[in-house]
Amino acid sequence: MGLFSFIKDAGAKLFHSEPEKVEKSAREINAENAATLVRQINNLEMPIENLAIEIDNDRATITGTTEDQATKEKIVLIVGNNYGIAEVDDQMEVSTPEPEARFYTVKKGDYLSKISKEVYGNATKYNVIFEANKPMLKNPDLIYPGQVLRIPNLD
Repeated sequence: MGLFSFIKDAGAKLFHSEPEKVEKSAREINAENAATLVRQINNLEMPIENLAIEIDNDRATITGTTEDQATKEKIVLIVGNNYGIAEVDDQMEVSTPEPEARFYTVKKGDYLSKISKEVYGNATKYNVIFEANKPMLKNPDLIYPGQVLRIPNLD
């Protein structure tokens, strides 16, 4: 459990506001954005029980239970790598505790093999990072500055 920081103005633009005749309150917008994130996680078939997300301005709080640490970390990244989210308060529980991976914020000019060289000392391990970030990453060449990636420990 913990608080994770993200770059608020980077990430997928999952939330959108459409012109409406009746203005919505911030609370209603936050609830709709949270529901959108829950649907996104469910569509990715992430194994989590009792998933709940609450958004208060630019902070998202996640609760639920996952079977493993990797799933928990991926859910944190799915939520945090959205435009408008600056912090994720991870209140999820893990059935089988494991060591935590580290997170890496992509900088301009980064690519997976460069990141792999930096964190593992071996550029050819880029696929480990790519696999650790599926299903969020669909192509190892499509990362962007400000995106936060999961960097698993090598056994």
